[in-house]
Amino acid sequence: MKALLIILFLGVVPALTLAYAADPGAVSALTRVLLYVQFDRTAPQPVFDSMRKEVDVIMAPAGFHIEWRSLPSTGDGETASELAVITVKGSCDVNRPAPHNMNVGALGWTHLSDGVILPFTDLDCSGLNSFIGAQLAGMRPAERANVFGRALGRVLAHELYHIFANTRHHAHDGVGKSSYSVEDLLSDSFRFGEREAAALRAPTL
Repeated sequence: MKALLIILFLGVVPALTLAYAADPGAVSALTRVLLYVQFDRTAPQPVFDSMRKEVDVIMAPAGFHIEWRSLPSTGDGETASELAVITVKGSCDVNRPAPHNMNVGALGWTHLSDGVILPFTDLDCSGLNSFIGAQLAGMRPAERANVFGRALGRVLAHELYHIFANTRHHAHDGVGKSSYSVEDLLSDSFRFGEREAAALRAPTL
């Protein structure tokens, strides 16, 4: 049996609020997206770079041009069609792969308020390390960082799908499905299905 990772929603209202510069449901062929990222603990740069690359590749077919910012950000006055705030919790240190644990719970969750999907997502680096730690342990350090960052990017892309498609729907396969196996996170390619990519291009309000 494959070990599964469940990705859930969390009904929490965050203290930080940000305003859209345009209609948040208006996703065009070239949608400029600002992602504001903050880490509980500083992530190794190769992990962060790999995460960004994977998210860019997964979201590009839906017409998203992603620009990354750190929090706190100095980009006052910036405008974009879409935005989201990402908080990465736990340790992203891949030099210490954790023992495998298939019961880590949700590795990513997006916030809700009164049933409304908010542009705030949390990721669990420590949980991801436990989930794929056994596989990471057998890799070279440089490869380990790339693979871990890519897996983290896939979890993030799933949560961005909920935010930017404005949906709680889950797919039967691909990035939009509700649970991932270790193989999903480590495979060379893992993308959205056609239905989910279309939902990102034209979200339902």
